[in-house]
Amino acid sequence: MTRGSEDDDTEAEQGSAGGPTLEAALEAILLVVDEPVAEVTLAQVLERPTHEVSTALRGLAAEYTAVGRGFDLREVAGGWRFYTRADCAPLVERFVRDGQQTRLTQAALETLAVVAYRQPVSRARVAAVRGVNSDGVMRTLVARGLVEEAGTDPESQAVLYRTSTYFLERLGLRDLSELPELAPFLPDDVENLEETTK
Repeated sequence: MTRGSEDDDTEAEQGSAGGPTLEAALEAILLVVDEPVAEVTLAQVLERPTHEVSTALRGLAAEYTAVGRGFDLREVAGGWRFYTRADCAPLVERFVRDGQQTRLTQAALETLAVVAYRQPVSRARVAAVRGVNSDGVMRTLVARGLVEEAGTDPESQAVLYRTSTYFLERLGLRDLSELPELAPFLPDDVENLEETTK
């Protein structure tokens, strides 16, 4: 056995018995950074000599390239960070673009319409207009940034919701007054339905 392979075996043993290997620790840290991290910073955090960290980083970068991973590890702006590999960039762009254009479900569109035209509105009122529980759909709309909390109802203390500025941006509206008239499409007994659900 050569000296190099003995060192590799020792490093692997340290990784399994006394915590993660240096490479695993570097990967874990670099996965969560949003800007390049300097070798000296990584060495301080991991309490390892800078030259060891430098060698490990270069080894990882070479390994990712040799294996043909969809990402690579680059040294840029005085530090290290993961990046999408250049030949995979078009796929990532398409995924991000399509994800932003994902269509809302019929239930989400109905709920969004109720919020847009009746805001500020509680979940109970949305449910009254739609005739079904809309809690899950409301959570989805809030998560997507289309709907946001707008205080509480003074009488019932229910949380009220309104559309966000992002909603206006996505629909290309300056303000809510540009929404088309909806009254002709609403059922005549909306107010009665709402009252029965309070």
